[in-house]
Amino acid sequence: MTKADLVEKVTRLGDLTRRDGEVIVETIFESVIGALQKGDKIEIRGFGSFRIRQRNPRIGRNPKTGERVEVPAKRVPYFKPSKELRDLVNPLEAAKSAEAPKAHEHQEAPAHPSH
Repeated sequence: MTKADLVEKVTRLGDLTRRDGEVIVETIFESVIGALQKGDKIEIRGFGSFRIRQRNPRIGRNPKTGERVEVPAKRVPYFKPSKELRDLVNPLEAAKSAEAPKAHEHQEAPAHPSH
């Protein structure tokens, strides 16, 4: 799905003009980017969270020449999907985990002697 596809979907769902759909999609993207630039975490329940991870400096290699290259430290955006999103993408896995009994459900309470 492209950004244009997303704009089209928003436009159709909201019975909006194409321009309104573009403004909505752009506003969402700009809000996420702005929050990440400030170092904030974005959490969208049922979807996932966006955050920044710090990468340490390292020594890399130029794939063409094999020459060692210093790669500086940097911040990279990271997306972690929610459990709900993972279950929607992998419905068979979700069904299996729902069928598997939980460990604490197997433990029986100790029998209390009645006096």
